[in-house]
Amino acid sequence: MDVPMQNDQALTRDSLYGTAAESTYAGITSFMRRRYSRDLRGVDVAVSGVPFDTATSNRPGARFGPRGIRSASTGIAWERHWPWAFDPFDHLAVIDYGDCDFDYGSPHTIPESIEAHAEHILSSGSAMLTFGGDHFISYPLLKAHARKHGTLSLIHFDAHSDTWPDEGGKRVDHGTMFWHAAREGLVDPARSVQIGLRTTNDDHQGFQVLDARQVHRRGCEAIVEAIRARVGDNPVYLTFDIDCLDPAFAPGTGTPVCGGLSTVQALEILGGLRGINLVGMDVVEVAPAYDHADVTSLAAATLAMEMLCLYAARHKVDA
Repeated sequence: MDVPMQNDQALTRDSLYGTAAESTYAGITSFMRRRYSRDLRGVDVAVSGVPFDTATSNRPGARFGPRGIRSASTGIAWERHWPWAFDPFDHLAVIDYGDCDFDYGSPHTIPESIEAHAEHILSSGSAMLTFGGDHFISYPLLKAHARKHGTLSLIHFDAHSDTWPDEGGKRVDHGTMFWHAAREGLVDPARSVQIGLRTTNDDHQGFQVLDARQVHRRGCEAIVEAIRARVGDNPVYLTFDIDCLDPAFAPGTGTPVCGGLSTVQALEILGGLRGINLVGMDVVEVAPAYDHADVTSLAAATLAMEMLCLYAARHKVDA
């Protein structure tokens, strides 16, 4: 009997569209079993990784984040993403572009390498879903996205503000990149919001802060409405540092902080943002070595799928 070939869809997939089952425990682990490809023709979203963690301030290992997220995603790649009424892969041509290449022995060159990587993908007309890597990678990614879309609104989920000052402007650091992004006009703080923060910083550069306690006290619906009111219809870059989640839900990160969001809260808030003008997105600071059960990588993969649903809802499904 001839049995249709379903294994290794990262290589054998005939179409860039659709969802098909494959053994969750076997095969090449591209993100959600999408085709590995460097051909950007006709691609709506290119998934790529930036395996970088030079600047992580506590536990190293976020360079393995892209690998961990891809691996965990295979467990949820066999059916439509719940609870959305459509499959984003029926509407979006999505590839796994692989990882950004850089010279780890020349850290001062890494920001330019990441920016060039993003510039190449965006110039094709594809959007980006990026996995990290410590949060610094969002800075060169924002440079490339702002060059294409203009000044952006930033929706930033995190335990940390990442707006600590860097007057010298030379640090490759995961705590200063949004200070630079605001100062350089890559993002408009007056139309941007940070969710889940729970570390002290007296200068947020004008970003609205909806800290973790506000999320817990006000509830997800109120937080969604506050985010919508802040960003309006401005082009949005959405960045999710996995340490926005409480360590009980995401122990596998380099910078865990107690008191954070649950996975349920994060998904409820993201899902409530349907219709925002999403143009770029990333999930960062997953460090699989600190989470033997891969709960953190699974959360990151699920959040990434929520982002793809948001992107499809704005740019394809309702078009």
